[in-house]
Amino acid sequence: MLDGSFIGGASYAGSSGEMIEIIDPANFSVVASCALASASDVDHAVHVARAAFTDWSRAAPGERASALNALASRMAARSEEYVAVETSQTGKPLRLSREFDVPGSIDNVSFFAGASRNLEGKASAEWDGVHTSLIRREPVGVVGSIAPWNYPLQMAMWKMLPAVAAGNTIVLKPAEITPLTSIMVAEDCMAAGIPAGVVNVVCGTGLVAGEALVSHPQVDMVSFTGSTPVGRRVMELATAGIKRVHLELGGKAPFVVFDDADLDAAIQGAAAGALINSGQDCTAATRAYVQRPLYQAFCDGVADLFAAITVGNPLDDSTDIGPLISKRQQERVSGFVERARAQGAQILTGGSIGTGDLAGGAYYLPTIVTGVEQDWEIVQQELFGPVLVVLPFDSDDEGIALANDSVFGLAASAWTRDIFRGLRAQREIKAGCVWINDHIPIVSEMPHGGFGQSGFGKDMSTYSFDEYTQIKHVSMDITGESRKPWHRTIFSEKG
Repeated sequence: MLDGSFIGGASYAGSSGEMIEIIDPANFSVVASCALASASDVDHAVHVARAAFTDWSRAAPGERASALNALASRMAARSEEYVAVETSQTGKPLRLSREFDVPGSIDNVSFFAGASRNLEGKASAEWDGVHTSLIRREPVGVVGSIAPWNYPLQMAMWKMLPAVAAGNTIVLKPAEITPLTSIMVAEDCMAAGIPAGVVNVVCGTGLVAGEALVSHPQVDMVSFTGSTPVGRRVMELATAGIKRVHLELGGKAPFVVFDDADLDAAIQGAAAGALINSGQDCTAATRAYVQRPLYQAFCDGVADLFAAITVGNPLDDSTDIGPLISKRQQERVSGFVERARAQGAQILTGGSIGTGDLAGGAYYLPTIVTGVEQDWEIVQQELFGPVLVVLPFDSDDEGIALANDSVFGLAASAWTRDIFRGLRAQREIKAGCVWINDHIPIVSEMPHGGFGQSGFGKDMSTYSFDEYTQIKHVSMDITGESRKPWHRTIFSEKG
């Protein structure tokens, strides 16, 4: 049994008396039991973070960088432990945890260790001739962050790192069903020399701990990654307190294949982009638009590749994709597909939950859906599973218009050998990230964030510092004169 929270540099059991079982979705076994945080536990964590803010915000950039470098080293030394724990609580294949989630998280730590030493203001001139202006970039204060269950470790790092590197302190609430690696990170922060109270973790439900954190008067900023409906609630609570808000919400990424595309590359890219993390990725390729000359060959090729995917035990190195996060998510994904089937959609492959050896977990088979209309829910709404819908288009104008026909705008890709088509697509597709001839790759140096109902603000890269810092203008008189020229506007020849 775990205390569930980590506050002020130590494990913290809290006061709720309630527990939650962390379930391995591959077989529904209990991985661990964690104490759930109450609203009073959140209040305690926020006050601890507030107390730690003064010293941490004034620490030299080099000091923060050294601590983050030490964190990266410690996490690297424990990487296999992180891999095992992340896989156990999410059902991710070991290959995905080992080659993507864990090394990507460690790289992110290393990036922000360096970036913390480059938090610059801007020196300015004497705009009015008698005052020197300069710009200070200062931390916001205490950040309340809420991370999702699909990438528990990576999303915890995306929330924590720019905040802490900029001199803020943080109270992180991971999803209550996947808190284990977040608690490990908090432990490693202490071991790496990040002072107690700078990084705090509370394991609790959204309705109790999440709402208490977002609405807490001593929280200066809220950063949330999750669904768009919950994001609306977060924004409602946060704006009541006039807090800064950063939201990374849902997605429904279009995958646009023009008729001159490398067909094999597009087929490979669609399978990888749609099935990563069992499709539980807000940037996953979920709706493919294929120009009519390539449409049938694309559908056939992706169906063949989907059918060859190995769905199975996450601990087996030959497994390509594992289960969904829970029985509830399995039922949700199945519901989308069954409603589309009832409307007349064709299921080219998949379209069912796992059977046989897969029946004991939350598995759903890789699925391709065709014969749908643009306004159907399976095309318009995020379902978060290994399901790709494919629709044809005729003209380039139509393909781009279909890609933009969504309330979401997180990510997209376009596939073409024509540089002019590619340049047009990257300009006209409305999304925070547009890949050309690939789909999914991310790097620490580049920002991640969306348009429209996919939210606003950026994770990763130095652009994320815009979320976690505030700008102060400092104006300094250079004349030494008691009577300033502008004083004439208040008193003429007096004094």
